[in-house]
Amino acid sequence: MTPSLRLFQRLAWTAPVLLFLFLLTQALVRTQAENDEPADKRKIYIVAGPPSHPSGQHEFYAGAMILQRALNEQSGLPLEAIVYKHAWPEDPAAFENAAAVVIYSDGGGGHPAGPHLDELDALLAKGVGLMCMHYAVEVPKGDWGDRFTRWIGGFYEGGFSVNPHWNAKMEANRHHPVSRGVGVTLAHDEWYFNIRFPQPKQAVDLMTALPTEEALTRRIHWNPAGDAALGKDQALMWGIQRPDGGRGVGFTGGHWHYNWAIDEFRTLVLNAIVWTAGLDVPESGVKSDPVAEEQLNENLDPKGDMVRVQLPDLPVPKKD
Repeated sequence: MTPSLRLFQRLAWTAPVLLFLFLLTQALVRTQAENDEPADKRKIYIVAGPPSHPSGQHEFYAGAMILQRALNEQSGLPLEAIVYKHAWPEDPAAFENAAAVVIYSDGGGGHPAGPHLDELDALLAKGVGLMCMHYAVEVPKGDWGDRFTRWIGGFYEGGFSVNPHWNAKMEANRHHPVSRGVGVTLAHDEWYFNIRFPQPKQAVDLMTALPTEEALTRRIHWNPAGDAALGKDQALMWGIQRPDGGRGVGFTGGHWHYNWAIDEFRTLVLNAIVWTAGLDVPESGVKSDPVAEEQLNENLDPKGDMVRVQLPDLPVPKKD
């Protein structure tokens, strides 16, 4: 047998073996990758309230979809955000395996959680987190207020709290994980303040700003408490670690839809959602892609006089 023939036979025998080893290695790599994937992602349910206010304001569904996209597709975290559009879900299993519920909606007597307080109480007693955003932090005082104080640490109380529009210099609490990746930034919003907190206060301020006469651009539902609070740092986002193991957050911003294009504004909220769900906030903050003007105008609620939402131009001047 010639040397070349022997070499050919050796190669003919070893090739299938090498192919088998290659395929086995690839299968092991895929299996390891699958094992590295979390078996169960943390479920975050976002209740986006029905249409409210003129176009570009209270865009609960469009804002929720921006947050959902960031959490599911950009954060790289083991979680899944599900958005319920315009209403509290009727399915009794709608919050199954929830790590957190986020309510971004109108509040007061029309709060979507109003008919479901006992249901929500039972859910949170299991350690599920709750975050309320913008108008959803306002509930009637009494039983509702007592529950929300227990759930998220405080609430907007009509006649005591105020909700002017103003240019707030947002400063996140550097001692808390929600501040990760968030720089000091300016955002014009309908920032509520003078929140009703129990004494002694249980909640921790997660983001504060200083309201001044110069910063205010419009006063709404103003009262003497608002005058007394001017020139004093105010909690615009706060959080609580509940005895049941769950976490609660109140965030007063979210009136103007354009603010979701401000990186620090968006990152702060994403960090707070992740913290509320019991996950560790990444050292550089929850990752999300920049939000362009085109994306701001996706999923807007159909309203009478539709406007195109533009990127924020700050600071916003006072109206004459």
